[in-house]
Amino acid sequence: MDKTYSPRDIEARLYAHWEAEGRFRPAGDGTPYAIVIPPPNVTGTLHMGHAFQDTIMDALTRYHRMRGDRTLWQPGTDHAGIATQMVVERQLNAAGQTRHDLGREAFIKRVWKWKDESGGTIARQMRRLGTSVDWTRDRFTMDEGLSRAVTETFVRLFDEGLIYRGKRLVNWDPVLHTALSDLEVLSHEETGSLWHLRYPLADGSGHLVVATTRPETMLGDTAVAVHPEDERYAHLVGRQIALPLTERRIPIVADTYVEREFGSGCVKITPAHDFNDYELGQRHDLPLINIFDRNAVLNDEVPATYRGLDRFEARKRVVADLEAAGLIEKIVPHKLMVPKGDRSNAVIEPWLTDQWYVRIEPLAGPAIEAVESGRIKFVPENWDRTYYEWMRNIKDWCISRQLWWGHRIPAWYAADGSIYVGRDEAEVRARHGLGADLALRQDDDVLDTWFSSALWPFSTLGWPESTLELKQFYPTAVLVTGFDIIFFWVARMIMMGLKFMGDVPFREVYVHGLIRDGEGQKMSKSKGNVLDPLDLIDGIDLETLLAKRTAGLMQPHLAAGIEKATRKQFPDGIASYGTDALRFTFASLATLSRDIRFDVGRIEGYRNFCNKLWNAARFVIMSVEGHELGDGPQAPTLADRWIRSRLAAALEATRTGFDGYRFDLASQALYEFTWYDFCDWYLELSKAVLNSETASEAEKRATRHTLISTLESLLRALHPLMPFITEEIWQRVGVLAGRTGPTIMLEPWPVADTTARDPEVDGEMRWVMDLILAVRQIRGEMDIAPSRRFEVLLAHASESDLGRLARTRHWVERLANLSSLRPLELGVAEPESAVALMGQMRILVPMAGLIDVVAEMARLEKRIVKLRADLGKTEGKLSNANFVTNAPPAVVEQERARIADFSRELAGLEAQLERVRRLQ
Repeated sequence: MDKTYSPRDIEARLYAHWEAEGRFRPAGDGTPYAIVIPPPNVTGTLHMGHAFQDTIMDALTRYHRMRGDRTLWQPGTDHAGIATQMVVERQLNAAGQTRHDLGREAFIKRVWKWKDESGGTIARQMRRLGTSVDWTRDRFTMDEGLSRAVTETFVRLFDEGLIYRGKRLVNWDPVLHTALSDLEVLSHEETGSLWHLRYPLADGSGHLVVATTRPETMLGDTAVAVHPEDERYAHLVGRQIALPLTERRIPIVADTYVEREFGSGCVKITPAHDFNDYELGQRHDLPLINIFDRNAVLNDEVPATYRGLDRFEARKRVVADLEAAGLIEKIVPHKLMVPKGDRSNAVIEPWLTDQWYVRIEPLAGPAIEAVESGRIKFVPENWDRTYYEWMRNIKDWCISRQLWWGHRIPAWYAADGSIYVGRDEAEVRARHGLGADLALRQDDDVLDTWFSSALWPFSTLGWPESTLELKQFYPTAVLVTGFDIIFFWVARMIMMGLKFMGDVPFREVYVHGLIRDGEGQKMSKSKGNVLDPLDLIDGIDLETLLAKRTAGLMQPHLAAGIEKATRKQFPDGIASYGTDALRFTFASLATLSRDIRFDVGRIEGYRNFCNKLWNAARFVIMSVEGHELGDGPQAPTLADRWIRSRLAAALEATRTGFDGYRFDLASQALYEFTWYDFCDWYLELSKAVLNSETASEAEKRATRHTLISTLESLLRALHPLMPFITEEIWQRVGVLAGRTGPTIMLEPWPVADTTARDPEVDGEMRWVMDLILAVRQIRGEMDIAPSRRFEVLLAHASESDLGRLARTRHWVERLANLSSLRPLELGVAEPESAVALMGQMRILVPMAGLIDVVAEMARLEKRIVKLRADLGKTEGKLSNANFVTNAPPAVVEQERARIADFSRELAGLEAQLERVRRLQ
């Protein structure tokens, strides 16, 4: 093995070999275990959320593959309707063209060309992360098979009356000219105004005051609402308002939607331009007046003076006219959430338009029951409450989008407005007896991307055909997803799976948190805190990192602040940590929390962990190679039996972690065993045997066998989380351990040997380690060089202590570098010593002749003077009332903690100085 661990030298080579050898395909005849990947956008690149999620799914896949399951991790990408269409439209715009210049057919061909040339970025990046998906089964939501599944689903649902066309409110993007899902709408807090308007009663007896953040929409008002129990307005219910600036009269209605304590208790109702108003309008049978066209320009439904105005220009005109009429009570500053399209950044308009809908209630009932009955289990369990809340208040699903790229809706229109649905035009004509002379026009709209995604668990396995893969792998085992798409994707997959497969699409839903930066802030371009997982794997210099973080900012004025923060956090750029260190970091962060804070300091620690494992493997190989490990007699030492017991405990904890989706606990068990038990202790203990002139050959053989077998088991246990380094080391270690397989990923995951668990051995070795640590602590406190050997005496040792001393003296003397270790004879006074305690036993290091008393006193006094100064400075801060009042609470607490630390250290140094003085 190379002297140093270099991930860039092994990762690409190993992955290419795995893929070429077909290692990711389902194999064997074990229990089927399948995971479908949440399909990333074909336009996308790997971000931290992807990398975290892919690490979890790959760990599960590799774990179950090693457990003997017939394992499939199904890959694929989503056609990402809006995102992909915008990418290609921007290319056309740069060349002075629009999609309309090309026409629909030519534009679609252009998108496919882009997809074939540039759409594979995220798949290449997934390979860098080590994902063991079956690439031979890679799917795309617009490929022929999945497109057929989408059409089949639409036709069947339509035939059952579960899809219909209707005029309802949607999130309308007036720039992209399409309806959007709620997930594609981002709300931003902005400072605006709240206009309080006077609405005159039609009989001239007074007026009501209503408040609005969008005064232009008053032109579409069809009622004013008050609470039915509001005594102030009870006598007005049923009377009329003379709507200002129009010649219309609108009723005053009573509805519990109104919050009587808010504002005046009167609310203007615009059913065609507000979702809540729409629901109220349906309850009161109010007319719907759509005052905007597709560009959010005022249409012919408003008075002539406002027609053709952009909505924001119309707002200014309406406000001016109301002021001129004396109908504005007041205008106050107001913070409000403004909905904007995530792609266009345009303010979204609730707009009344004809769209296609799924009648969702008949599908929701079985999906609720599937979770209630336990057929689907959420992990953590509390997410089922979120699921129920949404499902029990679910609305019909708008599935049409006004785009060209996507699954075109399989509906055709005749000139008289008749609508015909079928799998293609030929089937439509055959089903409805339509002659060739009747002109039909296919619907121009495409389906919501989430419609095809809802079919993902079974369409990727071949549905509507009855394939072998569908029989083997449906239902899948688990869905791994973030909580932000439980509504948009998870629930819809459950509904569609139950509808078309008669069974749930997955048995468990593991819901993980969202990756945030080390301060708990959401990662965003505008904050300048986005981390690219590939930069963490490969490293990136500071100037390139700055260029990435400031390029394409929508708010260029933020660049200076981003540059300053980046230079402070990464003065030398980002180091290369390798894939395994990143993956292990993700696993360690996979708690049950909603928010996952990613601190770069942790990945640095896990890169050191990789180095520790690499160096340990080199030591083991050098200790074992060239030595006979066969059938000769073995005499396991206490250390051998102890490490086997610790390994069994670590494997059991790791298995429990994997099985319970507690990857943080699994990684912790493996880390602590590797770093502390195996590397820090057992390797050192093994040296005491292998380098001993008195140890028997049977003991040395047992130690070498334990070294290699423990390391080989550890590599297999670590492999699901750290695939590259474990494969590279195993290729050397596996042969020495008697393994004959071609790759670690096809070896069995190690099962804990419960017979190796030995509490008595654990206790004895704990005694040895505590004694060694106590001696090392004294050595450090007294500043005794590590190479200096000295005597240690044990006072007040019990019979048990003396027995353990007799059996383990050679371990302690070797690892603590002692000249001798013996009990203090009864009746002999204790010499002047540095002392540590182990229960009732006193560990004595006689100081006479061991240290230079004068030099040691000078050293200690110097440290005490400095420590007293630091303590006084900190106490001074906390005695300053201004500091305590104005400093952040966390800073104040930090200073208080420093006082406690300084005081503790000072007391120890003063006691140590007193002991040294007594040696004069």
